[in-house]
Amino acid sequence: MSRFQIDWLDLREAADRTARDRDLIAMLAGHIASLPDPGVVDLGCGTGATYRALAPALPDGARWLMVDNDPALLAVARRRLAGVAAAGRFLQHDLADPDDLPLTGDGIVTASALFDLCSDEFCSRIAAHITRTGSTLYATLTYNGAVHWSMAHPLDCRIVEGFNRHQRGDKGFGPALGPDATMALALALSRRGRTVFLRKSPWELDASMVALQRSFLEGFRQPLLEIGAIEADALEAWLSFRLAMIEKPGSVCHVGHFDLLSLPA
Repeated sequence: MSRFQIDWLDLREAADRTARDRDLIAMLAGHIASLPDPGVVDLGCGTGATYRALAPALPDGARWLMVDNDPALLAVARRRLAGVAAAGRFLQHDLADPDDLPLTGDGIVTASALFDLCSDEFCSRIAAHITRTGSTLYATLTYNGAVHWSMAHPLDCRIVEGFNRHQRGDKGFGPALGPDATMALALALSRRGRTVFLRKSPWELDASMVALQRSFLEGFRQPLLEIGAIEADALEAWLSFRLAMIEKPGSVCHVGHFDLLSLPA
């Protein structure tokens, strides 16, 4: 874990909370209320942002298990959620191996901004495990490849295309699905007789989110240079333009995501 990783998670937390689809949260809350002893397994919990976003909207009584493969991130989550009884359990677990997750028929798996890093095989495995145990899946803020700006630049399409190509590289879970992840996951669940609900959950970033926009834009540099998607000089010129536009009146950056809720059949 790096300081940058924590800073990035902190920067995006408010935008993620705003972007989450409210209808799916309400459906999840209603489902949890119907369960006698619900437990929530937060897969890839990071610093605990999913708990902080959902807990106020969910019924009291759900027991949360925070799962991550990074012990340092788990330590941060433990500190930030100290004194929260419902979020009192933490587990270090290889996220690339979902088969041993402790799920039950009253279990809910949550995962935020995770599945676009994962392979088709991973999506099939977790869909099988969730179906086998009769659990619920709430997978949110999965990047869908749609990035555009209210103030256009001639290189926008080329930049986003290259970035999306890089997103399909191996991120530790096998060849990543990147922007195709939500649809692959929905298909894997549907084939197993699961009910699946999809909603868009885009970031709409304006001048009130300067730091997040700046970090997001700077994050284009290394991926695009790694795959040679664009000449370095052209990339830097594009970045200079985009960074200068952040605080311009009417300038908005749209970053597309999907939220998914899958209930037992």
